[in-house]
Amino acid sequence: MKIKGLLVEPYKLPNEIEIENTLDNLQKLVDGYIECVYLPKDNDVILICNDEGKINNMPLNRDIGYDIIAGPFLIVGNDYENADFKSLTDEQILKYKIRFDRNSIKETENKIMSILLNSKKERER
Repeated sequence: MKIKGLLVEPYKLPNEIEIENTLDNLQKLVDGYIECVYLPKDNDVILICNDEGKINNMPLNRDIGYDIIAGPFLIVGNDYENADFKSLTDEQILKYKIRFDRNSIKETENKIMSILLNSKKERER
């Protein structure tokens, strides 16, 4: 069964895609084993990313509030009744295109720089 989602790659705007809802396809999109992450205050969608993105030194992508996701990720609907994924609604597609727009790229870069500067200051003490 095909589902609609948003593919978010590092330094790129979200891209609306339609994919077969299979483990193999999801792993290909994130280039490895998948991990499902919930976004703060939104249990209606799931962020699917590479479980080993940081370990594999994939490029940092977007800040989601409590973490920075490494590598490409996919936003899909949460079909919690069937313990599966489902298509995003048109409203969700618009919401997450805005959430992961160009400003989110700049905000993520700023957060990364802040972390690096603070870590450098700590090492110098």
